[in-house]
Amino acid sequence: MRKIANPSVPKHELKVLLLEGIADTASAQLALNGYRNVERLKTALDEEALIERLQEVRFLGVRSRTRITARVLDACPRLAAIGCFSVGVNQVDLDAAHRLGVPVFNAPFSNTRSVAELTMAEIVMLMRRTFPRAQAAHEGRWEKSAAGSFEVRGKVLGVVGYGNIGSQLAVLAEAMGMRVVYYDLTDKLRHGNTEPTESLEALLAAADVVSLHVPETPETRAMIGAREIAAMKPGAYLINNARGTVVDIDALADALKSGHLAGAAIDVFPKEPGANTETFESPLRGLDNVILTPHVGGSTEEAQERIGEEVARKIVEYSDVGSTVGAVNFPQVQLPKQPTGTRFIQVQRNLPGELGRLNELFAKNDLNISGQYYQTQGEIGYVVLDSERDVAPQAADEIVRQVRALDGTIRARVLL
Repeated sequence: MRKIANPSVPKHELKVLLLEGIADTASAQLALNGYRNVERLKTALDEEALIERLQEVRFLGVRSRTRITARVLDACPRLAAIGCFSVGVNQVDLDAAHRLGVPVFNAPFSNTRSVAELTMAEIVMLMRRTFPRAQAAHEGRWEKSAAGSFEVRGKVLGVVGYGNIGSQLAVLAEAMGMRVVYYDLTDKLRHGNTEPTESLEALLAAADVVSLHVPETPETRAMIGAREIAAMKPGAYLINNARGTVVDIDALADALKSGHLAGAAIDVFPKEPGANTETFESPLRGLDNVILTPHVGGSTEEAQERIGEEVARKIVEYSDVGSTVGAVNFPQVQLPKQPTGTRFIQVQRNLPGELGRLNELFAKNDLNISGQYYQTQGEIGYVVLDSERDVAPQAADEIVRQVRALDGTIRARVLL
């Protein structure tokens, strides 16, 4: 088991790296809490460049393009936590981060409204065939006609994935007069008059518009393929503002070209350009009944500001207090700020006797424990110990050194 031998460093010296143009609210939140050593880049980094940059970095912030692989995590032992300034976390190898005791934080709610609003707008634009007519007008052609143009009122919206975004979309759609049905693998609290369907197939058969709002998992990969598209109502519309791997794009293109589907709106793709300077390729290009957007569902200034503040705040809470609430791969511990004494933190292997050995070590150092918090998840345990009295920095570092020497320790630190 590799030991994480991070020396104790005052937080104003701890290095933070924020990539991909993360909103100013993130660095403002960090500065407000005393984190001054913050580097910001507008671009993503590839694996080699990321490993090189992370050698002295304690906290890393990314959006969607930077891939944090097991190799990156193994090569960067000083990295203490990762903030995904996004809803999704599939850009991080969560199993490797879990194994190494690195919590990963995200912002599951901050861009909910932005994605829901875009989706509702796309439903209206698709059903009114607004974009083909707008393009014709730009080209000097006047295509005034009601043919193929419909109101959304009275139509059936099928929401696949009735989570934060899907349920918010349902509220907006009902306000526009749509009837909403949804399909989800788990039982969810219903809002308004929304009704669940007993299967995905039942939803596909009933909906005039199908909107996808599911995470990227092995179960959702290619969940909408040729068979599912064929099961949709003739003349229906498909919207994917979820994850690019959820829809078989070639099958969708075939259904649009054949006329089985009347239109689609796609914001996410199986393969996306790594930068704005790269060419976007897709079999959906050139189809006038398709709205293509460059993964901007959550890209509003309001959403990015909320995400920046939320994720930065979670990193600060973890660094300053030890709280892990909001981590997607880590035991969830909500901690009070310690009024007195010194707080020690250990990430340990979840094996019998580990907690006892830790307590024995503190007893040998003549330290009485005034508070202890312990939670496990999978193969790791998260321990927070508050000493009854203040421990001098040099003595605290020595205790942390002893904690790291325990066989079951993955990493340990003291809060300064």
